[in-house]
Amino acid sequence: QVQVVESGGGLVQPGGSLRLSCTASGFTIFVYNYDIMKWYRQAPGKEREWVATMTVTGDTSYADSVKGRFSAARDDVKKRFFLQMDGLKSEDTAVYYCNAMRGGVFDIWGQGTLVTVSS
Repeated sequence: QVQVVESGGGLVQPGGSLRLSCTASGFTIFVYNYDIMKWYRQAPGKEREWVATMTVTGDTSYADSVKGRFSAARDDVKKRFFLQMDGLKSEDTAVYYCNAMRGGVFDIWGQGTLVTVSS
Protein backbone atom coordinates (compact mmCIF):
# COMPACT_ATOMS: atom_id res chain seq x y z
CA GLN A 1 0.00 0.00 0.00
CA VAL A 2 1.41 3.36 -1.01
CA GLN A 3 1.05 6.20 1.44
CA VAL A 4 2.67 9.36 2.73
CA VAL A 5 2.71 10.60 6.29
CA GLU A 6 3.44 14.17 7.34
CA SER A 7 5.13 15.19 10.57
CA GLY A 8 6.89 18.14 12.13
CA GLY A 9 4.02 20.53 12.70
CA GLY A 10 3.54 22.41 15.93
CA LEU A 11 3.26 25.79 17.59
CA VAL A 12 5.86 28.39 16.69
CA GLN A 13 6.19 32.11 17.29
CA PRO A 14 6.08 34.61 14.43
CA GLY A 15 9.46 34.78 12.77
CA GLY A 16 10.30 31.25 13.81
CA SER A 17 11.07 28.16 11.77
CA LEU A 18 9.77 24.63 11.34
CA ARG A 19 10.70 21.76 9.09
CA LEU A 20 7.92 19.49 7.92
CA SER A 21 8.62 15.96 6.78
CA CYS A 22 6.70 13.75 4.39
CA THR A 23 7.66 10.10 4.66
CA ALA A 24 6.73 7.71 1.88
CA SER A 25 5.95 4.06 2.35
CA GLY A 26 5.21 1.44 -0.26
CA PHE A 27 7.14 3.35 -2.91
CA THR A 28 10.35 5.24 -3.49
CA ILE A 29 10.06 8.93 -4.22
CA PHE A 30 11.46 10.55 -7.35
CA VAL A 31 12.13 7.40 -9.32
CA TYR A 32 10.40 8.18 -12.60
CA ASN A 33 10.53 11.29 -14.76
CA TYR A 34 6.88 11.99 -14.05
CA ASP A 35 7.14 11.76 -10.26
CA ILE A 36 6.12 14.97 -8.54
CA MET A 37 5.92 15.83 -4.86
CA LYS A 38 3.97 18.80 -3.58
CA TRP A 39 3.03 20.59 -0.38
CA TYR A 40 -0.39 22.12 0.10
CA ARG A 41 -2.00 23.82 3.06
CA GLN A 42 -5.48 24.58 4.29
CA ALA A 43 -6.09 27.42 6.71
CA PRO A 44 -9.19 27.47 8.92
CA GLY A 45 -12.24 28.43 6.90
CA LYS A 46 -10.32 28.53 3.62
CA GLU A 47 -9.80 26.25 0.68
CA ARG A 48 -6.72 24.10 0.29
CA GLU A 49 -3.96 25.94 -1.55
CA TRP A 50 -0.77 24.85 -3.24
CA VAL A 51 2.49 25.77 -1.50
CA ALA A 52 5.42 24.11 -3.24
CA THR A 53 6.40 21.56 -5.88
CA MET A 54 9.52 19.53 -6.51
CA THR A 55 10.13 17.42 -9.63
CA VAL A 56 12.39 14.43 -10.09
CA THR A 57 15.11 16.71 -11.47
CA GLY A 58 15.02 18.76 -8.29
CA ASP A 59 13.34 21.75 -9.87
CA THR A 60 11.18 23.62 -7.39
CA SER A 61 8.42 26.17 -7.54
CA TYR A 62 6.64 28.05 -4.80
CA ALA A 63 3.50 30.04 -4.19
CA ASP A 64 4.15 33.77 -4.13
CA SER A 65 3.02 33.93 -0.52
CA VAL A 66 5.89 31.70 0.64
CA LYS A 67 8.60 32.43 -1.92
CA GLY A 68 11.87 33.33 -0.26
CA ARG A 69 10.75 31.92 3.10
CA PHE A 70 9.94 28.27 2.38
CA SER A 71 12.19 25.72 0.76
CA ALA A 72 11.48 22.17 -0.40
CA ALA A 73 14.10 19.46 -0.01
CA ARG A 74 14.41 15.70 -0.35
CA ASP A 75 16.19 12.65 1.00
CA ASP A 76 15.70 9.94 -1.59
CA VAL A 77 17.41 7.27 0.48
CA LYS A 78 15.14 7.81 3.45
CA LYS A 79 12.11 8.41 1.19
CA ARG A 80 11.46 11.79 2.73
CA PHE A 81 10.32 15.07 1.29
CA PHE A 82 10.70 18.19 3.39
CA LEU A 83 9.38 21.71 3.68
CA GLN A 84 11.69 24.09 5.49
CA MET A 85 9.67 27.06 6.69
CA ASP A 86 11.48 30.17 7.88
CA GLY A 87 10.18 33.60 8.78
CA LEU A 88 6.81 32.17 9.69
CA LYS A 89 3.83 34.50 9.84
CA SER A 90 0.44 34.14 11.48
CA GLU A 91 -1.08 33.72 8.04
CA ASP A 92 0.98 30.56 7.58
CA THR A 93 -1.18 28.86 10.20
CA ALA A 94 -2.77 25.88 8.47
CA VAL A 95 -2.84 22.14 8.14
CA TYR A 96 -0.05 21.20 5.74
CA TYR A 97 -0.48 18.26 3.39
CA CYS A 98 1.98 16.26 1.34
CA ASN A 99 0.88 15.09 -2.12
CA ALA A 100 2.71 12.44 -4.12
CA MET A 101 1.92 11.97 -7.78
CA ARG A 102 3.13 9.28 -10.15
CA GLY A 103 1.29 9.93 -13.37
CA GLY A 104 -1.27 7.28 -14.16
CA VAL A 105 -0.26 5.20 -11.14
CA PHE A 106 -1.21 7.10 -8.01
CA ASP A 107 -2.06 10.53 -6.62
CA ILE A 108 -1.99 10.27 -2.83
CA TRP A 109 -2.32 12.59 0.15
CA GLY A 110 -1.26 12.38 3.74
CA GLN A 111 -3.43 13.14 6.72
CA GLY A 112 -1.83 16.53 7.29
CA THR A 113 0.15 18.17 10.07
CA LEU A 114 -0.97 21.30 11.88
CA VAL A 115 1.24 24.38 11.95
CA THR A 116 0.19 27.18 14.28
CA VAL A 117 2.05 30.48 14.21
CA SER A 118 1.18 32.53 17.25
CA SER A 119 2.78 34.52 20.03
